[in-house]
Amino acid sequence: MSGEPQDDCLFCKIAEGHVPATIVRETETTVAFRDINPQAPTHVLVIPKAHYPNAAALAAADPALTADVLREAQAVADEDKLESYRIVFNTGAGAGQTVWHAHAHILGGRGLQWPPG
Repeated sequence: MSGEPQDDCLFCKIAEGHVPATIVRETETTVAFRDINPQAPTHVLVIPKAHYPNAAALAAADPALTADVLREAQAVADEDKLESYRIVFNTGAGAGQTVWHAHAHILGGRGLQWPPG
């Protein structure tokens, strides 16, 4: 959990520009890109450029970077003119996490029922 890029991590490769993605925002510490399997009209992933396996590990190791991810989530919502949106961090396979690099899903542009499936 050092934050160092991992050779076998898809999101590290996207952050480094080695794998293409539809990038909508990039800062010194984060990258935001469209999900390849969108679940809402707006479905963007915001990732830290540093590698942490999940949101809990990211928050424990680097609270400032965690705040950067959340700030970028708001920026994505603003750019897509979302009045309402959901930020989702899946942690663990049972919760639907499939890429072991912390990431926030920004979902909006349609009604989002609660509780989610």
